[in-house]
Amino acid sequence: MKKIYTASALCCAVVLQACAPAATPQQQAQRQHNIACATGTIGGALIGGAIGNQFGGGTGRDIFTASGAGAGALAGQAYAC
Repeated sequence: MKKIYTASALCCAVVLQACAPAATPQQQAQRQHNIACATGTIGGALIGGAIGNQFGGGTGRDIFTASGAGAGALAGQAYAC
């Protein structure tokens, strides 16, 4: 029964979204910019975490992984945005 309610709610949301006004070119450009920023940040965090994971051992490896992910996220955001 839950699946039927969920499917009905999803269909209603799609139908209502189709009735929304079209996005302006400025809104589309802003949306693309936001997606690029998010992609750069997430990609940088993944790459930085993978590189940081190559160093240290035990809890040191965890610290390097977290530091690498943080630094990668900042670098990815700076590059993409």
